[in-house]
Amino acid sequence: MFDLINGLPVHPLVVHAVVVLLPLACLGTIALAVRPAWRERYGLLVVACAALSTALIPVATSSGEALETRVGDPGVHAQLGDQLIWFAVPLLVLSAAMVWLDRRASTSPGATGGRSPVGVVRAVSVLALVAALAASVQVYRVGDSGAHAVWGDQVGAGK
Repeated sequence: MFDLINGLPVHPLVVHAVVVLLPLACLGTIALAVRPAWRERYGLLVVACAALSTALIPVATSSGEALETRVGDPGVHAQLGDQLIWFAVPLLVLSAAMVWLDRRASTSPGATGGRSPVGVVRAVSVLALVAALAASVQVYRVGDSGAHAVWGDQVGAGK
């Protein structure tokens, strides 16, 4: 299903969307965690980037498996790529929770009636920050291993 579009492999096309959107979601989550005032204005955009990149990861892994049958085993890249979803889902859930809790806290009437405690919002923000950093590292690892799998022999031979 996720093999070719117009004779070109789907994998590099989808991967580039993930490689752009997931780091943007990570950077946005970090920014929202450190600057709570930005949550109302940019929160939905960050969550949308996280959601879209998370939705595209299974497409990238499936298309990578289809590409593997054509070009061979990419080694550790496939294993790291399969793990990426487990970094993206917590990022999505925690960034969405951070934005939602912040909006709930700012729109609730009264000092305590139905309001999210500040400590809960802070705790979720810290967890979102950690998830963003972890997802950033994993995106780098997947991309680096993929670049080595594709270009390692060709570039290394020119030395």
